[in-house]
Amino acid sequence: MRIASFNVENLFSRARAMNQDDWAEGKPILTEFSKLNVILGKDTYTAVDKTAILTSLENLGVSESDENKFVNLRQNRGQLVKRPASGNVVVANGRGDWIGWLALKTEAVNETATRMTAQVIKDVNADILAVVEAEDRIALTRFNDQLLEPIGSRYSGIMLIDGNDDRGIDVGLLTKGTAAVESIVSHVDDADGDSRIFSRDCPEFTVRISPAETILVVVNHLKSKGYGSPAASNARRKAQAKRVREIYDQRRAAGVNLIAIAGDFNDTPASDPLKPLLGDGSDLKDIFDHPAFVGDGRLGTYANGTASNKIDYLLFSPALFARVTGGGVFRKGVWGGVNGTLFPHYDEMAQASHAASDHAAIWADFN
Repeated sequence: MRIASFNVENLFSRARAMNQDDWAEGKPILTEFSKLNVILGKDTYTAVDKTAILTSLENLGVSESDENKFVNLRQNRGQLVKRPASGNVVVANGRGDWIGWLALKTEAVNETATRMTAQVIKDVNADILAVVEAEDRIALTRFNDQLLEPIGSRYSGIMLIDGNDDRGIDVGLLTKGTAAVESIVSHVDDADGDSRIFSRDCPEFTVRISPAETILVVVNHLKSKGYGSPAASNARRKAQAKRVREIYDQRRAAGVNLIAIAGDFNDTPASDPLKPLLGDGSDLKDIFDHPAFVGDGRLGTYANGTASNKIDYLLFSPALFARVTGGGVFRKGVWGGVNGTLFPHYDEMAQASHAASDHAAIWADFN
């Protein structure tokens, strides 16, 4: 049986700020979007908050109107800001004075890229596939029906629970063959004080793999380094990794022996934020460390595959790791330069926007 993890980077639509060829164009938008949403959620807006709101609206390009190329400021009831000739004024004194939100605009993902994503999934051919950065279950279902089924790679089980990220990047699970999801536990509302822990969700999928056995698959997408201060991002990622470890330890103590933790952790194995999973007495094993893992000399999973870009993981409990018979990284959906001159990729990929993803898929076979 094969299990895999793949960051699909959205299937049909993606936040426009995340869909640029040059990350430097979208990153400031995402940073400002995140900062402003925190302020807008406050019960009371101080004078300092109101100044910061106006600055963020200016930085986002919505100081003169409620929308631009990247974002929409929706003011459905009441008003956040008025725009007289004398200058913009924040008229709301807190969250309760207006109903609305700041939304990222989306656009269609390149059609070739979507087909290449399907081709990666077909070629990896996993019985259990953890997917990262999928829009929602409806998108996964349509992708399955419209792209996977025509190429003979249809999945019978499709599950995704909407998470906490309003950019439409959630985590889910596809299953086929003898693998079938029997139950789900969501951690979307797990909190540390007043703040939710997980950027998306940390769903636990109990998957029956035979009449006598189940495997617990925990899927996650930890806090990225893409926006916010490094210190805040690292602290959030470490808190998430710590909670994943707590869940893992609880399940092991309850007698669950076959556990896989999969997904995009947005950090490298030796990093401090991942110590709860890969250090600190953890018995979780990385598929990269298995003797049967077949590498290609590149240790990373993102972009060109350098060691500093190892951010995607399949971690196994000792009992599951002992059953592993092979593993590897599938990179043909990642852009490898013009005509694949730097690294081989699918022939249909004529430009960077045709890539299935910036992430390689990782897989493991187990008995």
